[in-house]
Amino acid sequence: MRNLGLMRSLLAACRTSRKGCLTLALVATIAACSPVFRNHGYVPSEDELALIEVGTDTRDTVGEKIGRPSTSGLLNDVGWFYVQSRYKLVGPREPQEIDRQVLVINFTEAGVVENIGRFGLEDGRVVEISRRVTETNVKGLSFIQQILGSFGRLQAGDLLGE
Repeated sequence: MRNLGLMRSLLAACRTSRKGCLTLALVATIAACSPVFRNHGYVPSEDELALIEVGTDTRDTVGEKIGRPSTSGLLNDVGWFYVQSRYKLVGPREPQEIDRQVLVINFTEAGVVENIGRFGLEDGRVVEISRRVTETNVKGLSFIQQILGSFGRLQAGDLLGE
């Protein structure tokens, strides 16, 4: 309801003064193009990481001290990955990732902390995680050629279910 009252007062200002309306439109345009920053994910701070002792803490104690991550090792669960990204959005443009931190905690097979590593956006590279492309076995034939080519292989018994 606050926005409705604000809109009414803005419309009233536009009716009384053309210059005020243009100024208001200019300010709204500039405000719409100001950058908006968004944070995604979570990475523990250095103070929180100081609580973890390499060679002593286990998965359970790390989970109690700094929390479990949303991502862990996919194949053998020997690592926990904490990922945090910061994006800059300006108007209708595509969001731009301006900062990324990845904290990796590796565990031994027994579940004891083996190593703690921190990586930034400059350490990263684009990795294709999954490629979902179906390769066709038919090369060089158009759709109509494929349909017309199947007519000779049909038998009357196949169509009648015999």
